[in-house]
Amino acid sequence: MSFGDFSLFKSLASIVDIAIVWYVVYKLIMLIKGTKAVQLLKGIFVILIVKVLSDFFDLRTLSWIVDNIITWGFLAIIIIFQPELRRALEQLGRGRFFSRSSGQEEEELEKTASAIFKATDYMAKRRIGALISIERETGMTDYIETGIRLDGKISSELLINIFIPNTPLHDGAVILQKNNVAAAACYLPLSESPFISKELGTRHRAALGISEVTDSITIVVSEETGSISLTKNGELYRDLSMDTFKDMINNEIVGKDRGKTTSSTLWNWRMKKNG
Repeated sequence: MSFGDFSLFKSLASIVDIAIVWYVVYKLIMLIKGTKAVQLLKGIFVILIVKVLSDFFDLRTLSWIVDNIITWGFLAIIIIFQPELRRALEQLGRGRFFSRSSGQEEEELEKTASAIFKATDYMAKRRIGALISIERETGMTDYIETGIRLDGKISSELLINIFIPNTPLHDGAVILQKNNVAAAACYLPLSESPFISKELGTRHRAALGISEVTDSITIVVSEETGSISLTKNGELYRDLSMDTFKDMINNEIVGKDRGKTTSSTLWNWRMKKNG
């Protein structure tokens, strides 16, 4: 093997090495996304900055404190985040840390879409008011913390039970993360747009408000009429039929037939003043 071939081999090995490290870091970020571990990373970043500054300015006492925090912090992290670490090790043992069957993922998404559809259909027929927000790429941790944490598996029965009138959790929004009911009785920001129809109530304003600041999909069931509405990207789709609603939910959650939403159901509140 010539010197040039050896150098090329080392370069390729370095590229592969960097690519593997970046992929592992990416999978770790995806694993902790939407969990309290995100706040932990922010705290670690602040501690490291303080450590660098204390060494730079020769702040011995502060540096000693930070050194002890770093020394014992690793043990504290293991204790505090034991559930997250166990989940990561379980996924690694099942071979799901680096890859996941697309068939498995699609099956879970279909179950989630089906549970949401069944619950919405049930509540709409009985005029049970509901507000369900589905997290997508933009994290909704700040809004989840305003409600009651549940962390339960999504099912139509659970969603229906939450919104039954006069129960402790029925007032407010339910926020879904992947295939889990993250929290109930959550507060969502109300839209302040002057173009919203005055006939719309607080649930619709909250659904529009959260769609203005996140990329979430939010479902509203009116307790006055039983009508179903859906918001995304600052747009409100009103008075949806069950067939149209089912298609939209499948489009947004499962990803089937994306882009075939009936344009006649779209009520763009930005363009129609006073609806």
